[in-house]
Amino acid sequence: MFYIKQELPINNQIRAKEIQLIGENGEKLGTVSLKEALIKAEEKNLDLVLVAPNTEPPVCKIMNYGKYKFEQAKKEKEAKKKQKVLEIKELRVTPNIEEHDFGFKSKNARKFLEDGNKVKITVRFRGREINNAKLGEAVLHKFIENLEDISIVEKSPKMEGKNMFIILAKKTDK
Repeated sequence: MFYIKQELPINNQIRAKEIQLIGENGEKLGTVSLKEALIKAEEKNLDLVLVAPNTEPPVCKIMNYGKYKFEQAKKEKEAKKKQKVLEIKELRVTPNIEEHDFGFKSKNARKFLEDGNKVKITVRFRGREINNAKLGEAVLHKFIENLEDISIVEKSPKMEGKNMFIILAKKTDK
């Protein structure tokens, strides 16, 4: 479903007395009165559209306004399709993570990075573990070293409450 939002003044909405007229094929027809331009547009069953209101005299073009707006909406829809939504995937670990778990988590992080997502690795400190924040930082640095071939550190280890995290992004190919 396309919604046509009217932005440009057309036909009787134009308030200038004299305008610079452009034909439907882009040819310049010179400066004419608004009435004359409306008559020319009506003869061709097209609309008179004010395309440059801030010039002296204002510039109007003869065109099929409905078709023009449809084309604009179609272009916007195509541009939206081509946009890539960037996600941040989060992996949570503890400061005393086992080797197998580390391998599993880093494999997942690698997969997320290859898919083009950013990865946030969070170390959660429970109870007295927070006294050994260096252990958590060591785990994060181990992730950085393990994934340095395909990622760059976007945000270095940062403490936030009882969590410490880093954000990794995929390396750009140059």
